Amino acid sequence: MNEQTNPEPLHDDEPRDQAPADTLPQSIDLEQVKRVLEAALLSSTEPLTVLQLKRLFAGEVDADNIRKVLDELKGEWAERSIELTTVASGWRFRVKPDYQEFLDRISSEKPPRYSRAVLETLAIVAYRQPVTRGDIEEVRGVAVSPATLNALIERGWVDIVGYRESPGRPAILATTKKFLDDLNLRSLEELPPLDELLASLEPPPNLVALEAASPPPEEESAQPDSNAQTPPPDSTEHSHAG
Repeated sequence: MNEQTNPEPLHDDEPRDQAPADTLPQSIDLEQVKRVLEAALLSSTEPLTVLQLKRLFAGEVDADNIRKVLDELKGEWAERSIELTTVASGWRFRVKPDYQEFLDRISSEKPPRYSRAVLETLAIVAYRQPVTRGDIEEVRGVAVSPATLNALIERGWVDIVGYRESPGRPAILATTKKFLDDLNLRSLEELPPLDELLASLEPPPNLVALEAASPPPEEESAQPDSNAQTPPPDSTEHSHAG
């Protein structure tokens, strides 16, 4: 089960050291510390916390000095196409959004495309959490299919964090740290307005156009046969993870 998101940044996972952070042990070179942190963060596929980064130096560099060096490193990369940022799970390097669209053109992994129902359900969970399936249906005014919730759970954006003490004990849903990490946010307080959130979760227009020009075989096979009889509309909501 993924960890529930929290209004406070979760990556600062130890008390700040009481001693002033203006000096390092004489045996430790500041530039070396910076390069080690840089190497660790560039080679990691996941965000790293200050506590994890502190272990790189076997206790010779305290947490406050780690933070100080990270801030300096962040400044060094500020004008580059890759930036050092803090998210809910810690520190990480990422490609700046202005350049990501170019990389998407050669990436073999296409960003998932979600139905409107999935995105609306995610928005309700994000802004009204914790919620149950019934809460979501009350807001949307339609039934929420299991596939809709499963798409969000499988992506790691939503998880079950408990069960409500009411008839049937419905599952309580909330967003995860991964949800915040993927949006490059540190806490729920940084959530953008709803329209900006939905726009950030949809593929860039140019990528959608490229995919539309060359639909994969499974999409082509999904096109209805003009001679086939059209089935009656189903009242149950359908969604897929693209």
